Amino acid sequence: MITIGELSRTLKEPTKSHDFKSERLQHGSQELFVYYFESLCDITIIRERISGPFTRNPEGVSFISVLTAELQCDEITDLNRVVEKLLLGYLIIFYDNRVFACSAAKILTNQVREATVEATIQGAHYSLTENLQSNLNLIRFRYPTENLVTKERIVGEVSKTKLILLYDKKKVSDSLLKQINQQLDEVRADIVQSLGQLEALMTKRKYRLFPIMLNTERPDRIVFNLAQGKVVLLIQGVPFALIAPAVFYDFISAVDDQYQSYWVTRSVIVLRYVALLIMITLPALYIAIVSYNPEIFRVQLAVSIAGSRATVPYPSFVEVFIMLFIIETLIEASIRLPKYIGQTATTVGGLILGQAAQQAGLVSSIMIIVTSAVAIVNFVIPINAMGFAMRTVKYPFILFAMLFGITGIIAGLFCFIMYLASIRSYEVPYFRIFAGEKNVTGYKQRESS
Repeated sequence: MITIGELSRTLKEPTKSHDFKSERLQHGSQELFVYYFESLCDITIIRERISGPFTRNPEGVSFISVLTAELQCDEITDLNRVVEKLLLGYLIIFYDNRVFACSAAKILTNQVREATVEATIQGAHYSLTENLQSNLNLIRFRYPTENLVTKERIVGEVSKTKLILLYDKKKVSDSLLKQINQQLDEVRADIVQSLGQLEALMTKRKYRLFPIMLNTERPDRIVFNLAQGKVVLLIQGVPFALIAPAVFYDFISAVDDQYQSYWVTRSVIVLRYVALLIMITLPALYIAIVSYNPEIFRVQLAVSIAGSRATVPYPSFVEVFIMLFIIETLIEASIRLPKYIGQTATTVGGLILGQAAQQAGLVSSIMIIVTSAVAIVNFVIPINAMGFAMRTVKYPFILFAMLFGITGIIAGLFCFIMYLASIRSYEVPYFRIFAGEKNVTGYKQRESS
């Protein structure tokens, strides 16, 4: 038996918080105490599920059967778990020298919203929410099979963040599940509240450049990946999901590719790869051609480029760095500024800075065209994580072009491809530029062979 004094001593620390509340209910000779955090619990649940049934309970009849059977409260025998339950949004009920925990969490983030990061034309327009149960509802609605399994875990020693593993038990690989569970067991952090942070904690290769897990907000993309035998991670309070394993093609493909015809889809994918190549090599090509290999162009174009640079007082690589610095700061400003002024401020700023720099003779008109093209093609990549990585990749190419010209760019491309080929995402080769819907993970083929 637990006494009210023992429970009060256990709740000594929480009682110092302003939002910690306690209520005493009395019905005849029966007495019941309710403890909760007002900021975490829904007050209406206390009135509807606790106060109402307790006052209607017949005199002399124990209320314990109502707590355990009707209200589905869990009895707590270890007082060390009381504070933990309180902080997770539970009501702590003391009745007849026994302690019960009843879920009453206040859910404020379960409204389905429109997808804003991965927009689509023909696909669904709603995305995940910050509530786990709502996200599971969205996914199960699109993947109605009994093979869909969910496993709950807790990450973060202080935050106690709830995490759910989601997979199709008939399609997923045992070795993939074992590896992901092992990585989650090795996560050591006080606070875990984002999927990007979780991916970094799970990845052994700390200084990686490219993401090896796919971050998405779309339920339809999650369903496509579940059907391929992949594992999905959901975190409470985050409107995104993490998918493993992921190959290079996953970051280049968009959800609309599933709804287009074969040739349209392949054409768009080729367009994205061409845009990707332009983004990482165009500034370096400008330096190489202007400073080392002007003979590559016809005489008229070479003379035109030289004429546009007649007033520029420094080498081409300095010009490139100035313009890339400006465009990178504009991109960052557009992300960080409030959405109501972000687009206007960056558009006006870009136009004014570009025109003023060209008229002042600080950069050439050709360089402004190159910079604009690089900025535009950067947004062709559907997944932002890969777009950020590719924004970084172009700078080593600029360095190679400064030192070796066209030869350095070719050598840089070779090193870039070899680096991608060396990466593996959960034992799956990372560098796949095209992939079908079946056997994308590669696990089933190896295990059956």
